[in-house]
Amino acid sequence: MTTAHSAGGPTAPSSGLATPPKNKMSKVAFASFMGTVIEFYDFGIYGTAAALVFAKAFFPALGDTAGTVVSFATLGIAFAARPLGAVLFGHWGDRLGRKRTLIATMTLMGTATVLIGLLPTAASIGVAAPIILIFLRICQGIAAGGEWAGAALFTSENAPPGRRGFWAMFTNLGGAVANMLALTTFLITGVLMSDEAFASWGWRVPFLISVVLVAVGLYIRLKIEETPVFATEVAQHGRSHLPVKEALVNQWQGILLGAGALLTAFAFGYIGIAYLTNYGTATLDFSGTQVFASGIFGNLVNGLCIISGGILADRIGRKRVLLFVNAAGIPWALLLFPVLDTKSSVAFFFGQAVTFVIAGHGFGVAGSFLSELFHTRYRYTAAGLAYAFAAILGGGVPPLLAAAIIPSAGAFTFGLVLMGYAVVALLCTFAVHETRNRDLKEIDREVHPVAA
Repeated sequence: MTTAHSAGGPTAPSSGLATPPKNKMSKVAFASFMGTVIEFYDFGIYGTAAALVFAKAFFPALGDTAGTVVSFATLGIAFAARPLGAVLFGHWGDRLGRKRTLIATMTLMGTATVLIGLLPTAASIGVAAPIILIFLRICQGIAAGGEWAGAALFTSENAPPGRRGFWAMFTNLGGAVANMLALTTFLITGVLMSDEAFASWGWRVPFLISVVLVAVGLYIRLKIEETPVFATEVAQHGRSHLPVKEALVNQWQGILLGAGALLTAFAFGYIGIAYLTNYGTATLDFSGTQVFASGIFGNLVNGLCIISGGILADRIGRKRVLLFVNAAGIPWALLLFPVLDTKSSVAFFFGQAVTFVIAGHGFGVAGSFLSELFHTRYRYTAAGLAYAFAAILGGGVPPLLAAAIIPSAGAFTFGLVLMGYAVVALLCTFAVHETRNRDLKEIDREVHPVAA
């Protein structure tokens, strides 16, 4: 096996990880699933609140339209912060291990979320309110940027090769359940109180509840061991001094293509999660209850399709699933808003469902696909960067563009933009190799890190 080097030569192996620990896959999958549920519940409730409340609570001077655009811009800020989180926590995840880093990401996310729930509005503290909101949203983005890769690697680095697609999908399945939980919390809160009470203080309840969920998540993560693949790498070759440099020097193309192949999943997923909540209430005049119910249904479909994507990834390969996702996204980008604009509640449910069929299959394959692209020494950093770049371009930008383009140029124009995402993603997918049969340890023999 080729010896991997870092700055000044290889770092001495750590005796503490000399014997690879073993974890039961059910325990690993549950820890990854529950951790992601909690992390992305915190992340997801912001998107719902941004669509319904934040324009008036934190940006009232801008008016409804501009306030909504800026509110979605704060949603996008967290996506812009995700690469920073991928580099920061990826560095510690590749040096200190996946377990300790995941505990840190959850603590940061939980703290920021609770503080958003306690934050006074612009009516109380003026311009300080949106400034603090943006800072806390950046903290959420940094935490999310470090969370996904660690959770995905925990399952993929423990899983048997022939079942890696299935087990790795539990990370994103947690995200789908988190979205359902967030929407359900808002639905219950909205039903139990008047619109005025919800806008005044009811929206804070989902944020404050997260303190309980974070405590549960931390307890679960403290009970799991480090992954055997990472432990073996450290024992045999030591640790990288600067994982981000090794990742960018050795596999920058993999990072870009991996991110590009997931653009459709993110674009459709976050249009469904974030923007359609606002579109359904503000443009189609549906009640909040109808929109929340549709979102819950859509994310149920999302979760089922994430499971389907993980299973299909093992049976037919990661690349074929992504080709389906990205090819299907091209026509649906043009059909989605004409279907929604019929203003039928059935059509709204149908539009959500088809959107999440496409996104869910993409998310279902993401964990195994990105894990298998990169060397163990910098896998946390590289996979995190690829996912973060896909999240910025596919998750953060489209809701912002939709809020700006649709009121002025129409939904069809935005559909063309969404179609462009799917075309780029399809081309990137054609450019990557199938990874289904790759042994994670064999990847370490193929990649030769340079001095970092």
